[in-house]
Amino acid sequence: MDSTILTTIAILTLVGIVVAVVLYFVAQKFKVEEDERIDKVEACLPGANCGGCGSAGCRDFACKLVAAPEIGSLFCPVGGNDVMQKVAQVLGQEVVAQKKMVAVVRCNGTCENRPKTNDYDGYASCKVKAALYSGDTGCRWGCLGCGDCVAACKFGAISMDAATGLPVVDESKCTGCGACASACPRTIIELRTLGPKDRKVVVLCSSKDKGAVARKACKAACIGCAKCQKVCPFGAITVENNLAYIDFNLCKLCTKCVAECPTGAIHKFNFPEKPAAPAAAPAAPVEKAAPAAVKAEVKAKEETA
Repeated sequence: MDSTILTTIAILTLVGIVVAVVLYFVAQKFKVEEDERIDKVEACLPGANCGGCGSAGCRDFACKLVAAPEIGSLFCPVGGNDVMQKVAQVLGQEVVAQKKMVAVVRCNGTCENRPKTNDYDGYASCKVKAALYSGDTGCRWGCLGCGDCVAACKFGAISMDAATGLPVVDESKCTGCGACASACPRTIIELRTLGPKDRKVVVLCSSKDKGAVARKACKAACIGCAKCQKVCPFGAITVENNLAYIDFNLCKLCTKCVAECPTGAIHKFNFPEKPAAPAAAPAAPVEKAAPAAVKAEVKAKEETA
């Protein structure tokens, strides 16, 4: 009995050793050599795994960077230019600094501007609500207000304003990863570069309805009148499908369109407040003309003097 157990143990041990040796040689034959620079590049990345670079994660992005003959078209929005400079040093390449991008909510359908027409009593998700019906208001293009964008942001850069019912972006925290834009079923969140001193001018509307319909649903809607397009001296504004859009690459921040918009759909951000105009000086009193008789008497006294 004891010899049977020992024999079984010996056989199993021998089989295990043989299998281990076979697996070792198979692994050696089919192993994939990995560039050691991948680990170095990954160490430079922030490790957020947000997908803002278009990759599955930081490791996948590091592999793309190492494999790319030129990394100028690849960018880590979370790490920004500082991280890309470190990656370029590891890979022995050069990169051109890119402008910071931030998320912009192109909707101004506040509770005041866009009153509710019905109440949604289902699962609190913009994606679910968009799949079921057009929304709580007469506008079928604007924000649905359930905060899918807030849940998608890993950096706490976006929150819901209880007073307006709209998302608010904290530009100091926004990394431009685009997760909120991807989460929005209405595609009203856009990534835009900031101008000098972080200024920007944006049409806060996404409605493609005709002017009367859009205006009825929201007091601050773009009505497609094209007045902003006509007044823009730089050709930065186009009007398509009853909606104006400002190209941030062409906009020079003159703000003429802001003053021209009849519905207030165009907003400017981070501009300084204009100082109040000084009060006008009181006008000097105007002397009334003397009657003709008085003038004649004065003239006579002067001649006799």
